[in-house]
Amino acid sequence: MPVPSELPGHSGQTVCGTGMRTPLRDFLRTETGSAAVLLTAALAALVWANVAPGTYESFWETVLAVRLGDHGISLDLREWVNSGLMTLFFFVIGLEARREFDMGELRERRRIALPLIAGIAGMAVPVAIYLAVNTGAGGEPHGWGAAMSTDTAFALGMLALVGSRLPDALRVFILTVAVVDDFVALGVIAVAYSGHIAVPALLAAVGILAVVLLARAAGVRRGAVYALLATALWVALLESGVDPVVAGLAMGLLTYAYPAARSDLERASDLFRLFREQPTPELERSVRAGLATAISPNERLQRVYHPWTSYVIVPLFALANAGITLGADRLGEAFRSPVTLGILLGYLLGKPVGILGSALLTTAASRGRLRPPVGWGAVAAGGSIAGIGFTVSLLIATLAFDGPRLDEAKVGILAAVACSSAATWLVTRVIGLLPRRGRMRALLGTAEGIIDLAASVDLDRDHVRGPADALVTVVEYGDFECPYCGQAEPVVRELLAGAGDIRYVWRHLPLNDVHPHAQLAAEAAEAAAEQDCYWAMHDLLLAHQGDLTVADLMRYAERAGLEAERFRRDLRARAGASRVAEDVESADLSGVSGTPTFFVNGRRHHGAYDIAGLKEAVRSARERAALVR
Repeated sequence: MPVPSELPGHSGQTVCGTGMRTPLRDFLRTETGSAAVLLTAALAALVWANVAPGTYESFWETVLAVRLGDHGISLDLREWVNSGLMTLFFFVIGLEARREFDMGELRERRRIALPLIAGIAGMAVPVAIYLAVNTGAGGEPHGWGAAMSTDTAFALGMLALVGSRLPDALRVFILTVAVVDDFVALGVIAVAYSGHIAVPALLAAVGILAVVLLARAAGVRRGAVYALLATALWVALLESGVDPVVAGLAMGLLTYAYPAARSDLERASDLFRLFREQPTPELERSVRAGLATAISPNERLQRVYHPWTSYVIVPLFALANAGITLGADRLGEAFRSPVTLGILLGYLLGKPVGILGSALLTTAASRGRLRPPVGWGAVAAGGSIAGIGFTVSLLIATLAFDGPRLDEAKVGILAAVACSSAATWLVTRVIGLLPRRGRMRALLGTAEGIIDLAASVDLDRDHVRGPADALVTVVEYGDFECPYCGQAEPVVRELLAGAGDIRYVWRHLPLNDVHPHAQLAAEAAEAAAEQDCYWAMHDLLLAHQGDLTVADLMRYAERAGLEAERFRRDLRARAGASRVAEDVESADLSGVSGTPTFFVNGRRHHGAYDIAGLKEAVRSARERAALVR
């Protein structure tokens, strides 16, 4: 088998073929990149509102009606954006929450408690500050909802800009807190900021949601069915007086997430092979259906809608809502207004106090059983960046205020974006001044991370290179015929060269549906292990991936100095088949479906497996292990 040309970043993977990425990393990457687009849209709205204020308001107040016979919906353009397109934004938030619950950090249910508490406290404290500022004459206590919700896109984007040295786990923690934040915010919108509730329409919405649940229980997979039901749910909620963006979050939460199973991928390979032999329309439809079932609906829908919400819908929302006329007198009035000050102080002080304070109290009350996945310095930085409350805050402000009060609320929201970003930058600079060990403890903490590797390394069973007591363990699930494993081999060698604190483990995952000689090669390696020559055979097999017939294996056995007759007898008897099967079973338990797949200290490595990528993963694991040890 010819080895493909070198790929940039060594990101290929047999079977999966999509690179070593996860939906969460794609989500974070999209949110981070969209922050610049969102900021540009907000600035464009400010310019438009100040250069031509009349056209700005008249454009967004243009009425657009959709009618079907005697029935229809009539909303202005701003309402279509806020209540229509933003439904897709909350749909994506719901998808990500469900994915984290099914497959991500929250699949260990005990890890839900701390982000849940931090998310609620991170909303309650800002609301309390807002109400304290707005109590008395001239205040607007009804607008408390505009001071509580974190903007996921802006927060993660600005975190990447001002806190690039912060650990990746902080982004996951803040994302989880923001999801809790969005749940509560939507509940607030539905209860506190919806209009008069029309009970018949609300009951119709509940009935439609019940139909969605029944369709899901019956195994209906056609997207058109759910799209129709979601549209009906949106209309029913709109008619009921409840903000219809709730429909998006509900549909997202109901969408399953699961990893691609190896059996599904093998079935897809078989279908494609049949289509290659008989390219008929019927088989083409079967291939499409087989590929669709291998990938969860959650991941497919995120890939479709997330770029649209991040790069189009949310910036369009900013363009429609961020425009206010600025001037020295107007700004002076705003910063004397309790609405502006309540929102600004709520975000700038309330968010970090609520998130960091609740995390500290929860950790103390649980005697360390519940603690953040990062250090306290990183939590402080995350709490300050959570003070960016642009999107949902603007949405609630448009429901709670009008006229000059709405402009004052917008000034407070925009000021909070700038001040919270500056506060995060200041926190990261202070952390950077600490001694190295103190800095690592402040950033990484000592909490045990979630373990993705189902079967821990067993020195009496696994094939190990490196010292038994190494700080870092790198496990690779590989296939001797996989060209990407061949590309990874020199990277692993370079990683191990001169490193005295790394041990490396190879586990077999022969992909028999695409590599016909992989199983035989794996069993040959185990036959060599019976003569204490596993690694010599391992190296020869990866060096000659295109020549793995029985005759080739016998030649390699001779070169490795094995007893030829014993090797042939063990190979014929398939003495190593059970050992290979155990590795395959452990791969299935760990959710591994393609090769190569790496685990570093039990955590699955996502991203490029070039030397820079693996060295960075090892460096991070080494620092965390040293702190825990």
